[in-house]
Formats: sequence, C-alpha cells, structure tokens
Amino acid sequence: MQFKDLNLIDPLLRAVREAGYDEPTPIQAQAIPHILAGKDLIGSAQTGTGKTAAFSLPILQLLYNKRVKNKQRPIRALILSPTRELSLQIGDNIATYGKFTRLRHTVIFGGVSQNRQVRDLERGVDVVVATPGRLLDLMQQGYVNLNEVEFFVLDEADRMLDMGFINDMRRVIKELPEKRQSLLFSATMPQEIQDLASQMLRNPIMVEVTPQSTTVDKIDQSVFFVNKNDKRDLLIHILRDDQSISRALVFTRTKHGADRLVQKLDQSRIRAEAIHGNKTQNARQKALSNFKAGKTRVLVATDIASRGIDVDDVTHVINFDLPNETESYVHRIGRTARAGAEGIAYSFCDASERQYLKDIEKLIRLSVPVIEDHPYAEAAQAAYEEARQLSANNSRNRNNRRRRSGGSRSQNGGNRQNSGGNDGRNRNRRSRNRSEQRSGNRASQPQSE
Repeated sequence: MQFKDLNLIDPLLRAVREAGYDEPTPIQAQAIPHILAGKDLIGSAQTGTGKTAAFSLPILQLLYNKRVKNKQRPIRALILSPTRELSLQIGDNIATYGKFTRLRHTVIFGGVSQNRQVRDLERGVDVVVATPGRLLDLMQQGYVNLNEVEFFVLDEADRMLDMGFINDMRRVIKELPEKRQSLLFSATMPQEIQDLASQMLRNPIMVEVTPQSTTVDKIDQSVFFVNKNDKRDLLIHILRDDQSISRALVFTRTKHGADRLVQKLDQSRIRAEAIHGNKTQNARQKALSNFKAGKTRVLVATDIASRGIDVDDVTHVINFDLPNETESYVHRIGRTARAGAEGIAYSFCDASERQYLKDIEKLIRLSVPVIEDHPYAEAAQAAYEEARQLSANNSRNRNNRRRRSGGSRSQNGGNRQNSGGNDGRNRNRRSRNRSEQRSGNRASQPQSE
C-alpha cells in the first residue's frame, strides 16, 4: 500500500513525497481511513510507529476541505501532548505535511514567554498543539476559545497520566464542544486511560498495531551487569570501542546524574550535552538541534525526554540507569529503530537494579541477553556474589536469633510455671501450719463452767 491509496488530497501527497515517504506505516494505514470517515478512534501503538502522521494527515485534510476564509480563524483542531519537546515535534510534522494547505497552526507550551503564542492566537490559527498547563493558563486569561473545536487529539495519554495531568486533561475536555471528533493515542492502556477514553469518545474504533507494552521487533536489546561505580567508565569504553555508535541517546534517572555524566564524557573528549527539566527551554532546544544536526554525538536525557525526542538516525539507546517504572523502558528504547530502521538498546544493571530488570523482562515478555565480555563484568559478578552471600548470611542469622529467642521464651515460661507451682505449695503449707497452731491454742485454754 502507498499513501495515494488512502484517498489523501494532492497537497498532502505532495508534502509526503517531499518528506521522503511513500508507504504508510501500519498505524497510518489503519487509522487514516477511519479518521477521514469521521470516526472517533483509540490508537494503541508504540512510540516510533508513525502515529503523529496517522492523526495529523487526516485532520489536515478535513480542515482543508472546510477552509475558513475570514481572517480571524477560530481554533478548529486541538492536539494535547505531555511535554514541550513532543508538542514542538508535532508542530514540526504539521508544518511539514500541511505546507501546501495554507492552514495555520501554533504550538503552546510553558517555560518561555507567552507573547509570541498570544500573537499567533490573536492572528487566528486552525490548529493548536499544546501542553496542558500553558493551555489552561491562556484559557483563563481569555486568549484561548475552544468553542469551535471540531477535532481533538489526546496524544501520549499514558504519559499524561504518569506526569499527573489527569485532572488538567479533564478540565480541558470539559471546555470542548460535545459535537466533535476525538482521537486518543497511547503506548499503553492502563485502567485510568480506558476510563477516560470511555468518557471522551463515542463508539471509538480500536487500532492496535503491536501488543501493549511490548518493544519494537527491530531493536536489538542487551544488558551489561556492572558495578554502579564502574558505569561511567563502561560507557566511555563502549563509546570509544564501538565506532558504529554514531548517535547515542543515554538515559539517566536524575537530572544531576545527567549533568555529571556529561562532564565525565567531555573530559574524555566525547561530545555530549544534557537535556532535562532543569534546563531552560532554549538550552533544551539547542541541545536537541545539535543532536539532530550531528554536532553532538551523545545526548544524555532523563525520562522527561523519553517521548519527546523524534530523531530518525539514533543508532543506540543506552540505559545508564534502569528505570524504576518498567513501562518507561519501552518508551526509552523506542527512540531508536524509528522510521523503519533498526536500532540497538544497551542497559547497564548494577546489583541494586536486578529487580528492575526482572520487572522489565516480565513486561516485555522476553529475557534480555547478557553481554559478559566487557572489562567490568568480573568485578560486577564478584560483587553480586558477595552481596548474595551477605544476604544469605543475614537471613540465617535472623532465623537463628528467632529460634534462640523462641527457646528462651519457652524456657522462661516453664520457669515461671515451676515458680508458680512452688509458690502455691508453699502457701498451702503455711496455711496448714497456721490452722494447726490455732487448734493447739484453743485446746490449752480452761473449760468454762
């Protein structure tokens, strides 16, 4: 199948061809006809499967076919996403696919001045891509009116839930017209998202291109067991030794950890930049632009960026720290193997993260192969065995203390029982002696006449 087989209009087909795409991905092939037919839809698809085009192409076509000619264009399509990075990239896709339609769009997000966003809204736009916080802020200020919205997209709904936006989502949905077409896209479908979908969608079509919470088949996954203190040296060893790592995305658990890792890589003459929530929006965009342009070989990120980085040529994703939320693993490694390419995902696992690995393997339903041939494997195995032995010894000691404590309590109980019996016998003996003494006294007294 090709895009021309999906009944897309010429302006969109021309833009798709210029972007270098001929064949739609499975999510695009399944979703676009239903959306063009006016159906509400739930799209359950992993990141990197092309779902942005799956909803933006048909929405652009429906808007184009009902163009508004007055200058003060009302907002007719609203796309809600969890992060600034993802919102900007959705905006980039709309600009790419809609370049020949003369439709206007703007991207609304926090962390920057609202002035430019307000100017775009006042000028009139057909499509708004927004994060929940800034959207609600501009709504309260009177700059955003959702009364004319015909198409509503909730993208990365499960990530919205993870980031605590569930109430914000409901507040936005409450302001939308009841008569609208709604689309919900999510990599996973927890119960709260299912409940939200039942509230906002009418008789939705379900499109699921891969099993929920599974990883992309084209990603080659493996794990390195390594001591925590050796992780940085192992990363440098891999980046220096493997020349095929032309563009690597490295995930850490904390912001400070990301900054420290970038310093270590820079000291080793490996060009790296960090992207996380403590960075300004301009700094984050600059780091992402340098990464896309190939000026930066390694981008170190926290989970806030796991779904906001859309770069086709990421050859490797490296989990420097395993995520404590298992589903984040799927979203992280989904940053590689995009647009039909293959990818590689490495994970570093120290002794404290073994349970995280077990949870991940349970989620993705496979055992991640272990790479044993690396300079820090022997030290990690020795430390792990030592930790296991220590844990076993501690367990035996606890059991022995419990047994000794139980025996002592039993013995003390027996002593108390014996003591109680002796005390009882002594009391009975004293009572008999007193009785005999009183009887003898009465016998020695003279009888009265």
